[in-house]
Amino acid sequence: MNWAAVLLAAGAGSRMGHRPKSLLLLNGEPLIRRQVRALQAAGAAQLVVVLGHYAADIGAQLQGLNLQVIHNPQPEDGLVSSQRLGLQALPEDLDGIVMALADQPLIEAADVQQLTQAFAQRPAAIDMVFPNVNGAPGNPVMLSAAARTAILAQGPDFGCKEWRQAHKPQVQPFESSNLHFTTDLDHLEDVAAFTARTGQSLTWPAAWTPP
Repeated sequence: MNWAAVLLAAGAGSRMGHRPKSLLLLNGEPLIRRQVRALQAAGAAQLVVVLGHYAADIGAQLQGLNLQVIHNPQPEDGLVSSQRLGLQALPEDLDGIVMALADQPLIEAADVQQLTQAFAQRPAAIDMVFPNVNGAPGNPVMLSAAARTAILAQGPDFGCKEWRQAHKPQVQPFESSNLHFTTDLDHLEDVAAFTARTGQSLTWPAAWTPP
């Protein structure tokens, strides 16, 4: 299966004290690089990373990697604007696209492969697959080329969530108990909670250490 990935890392991190959460370190490695490694090791034929806020700092961590960086000139417009830029940057001859978030510290290649395998085995009428972990929807998600075309045919405020809500019969969860899909970081308190739950420490790089 010929698939590509869009990795979203353009947010302001306002709930993180206005810090780039994708630069949090796990075992000394920034989360953004961990996600890149996972997606590429899982078999992504192409990877587009969408940056916005903190683009210089995050982009510095992507130097030398085999990927395409897209800059969102108006990241304050929200997640949908970054989704659409990432989708627009990909070629049309794809079997599917993985839409991933940069703030999921536990995602590994095996997790992405679970998603792509579920997508490959989906019924013909399904155009989006997502993990459903103990009743909670998770990320990343995977969509077909047809869904990507349909999203881009709509206006600038129309993204993956809007397509999903408008095409529920074409969306299918795959049931999982894998908490990697539902572990993300939204608030500063989530950093401490992550360590308490997993025993692994997330640390800020020196330039972004909270006072």
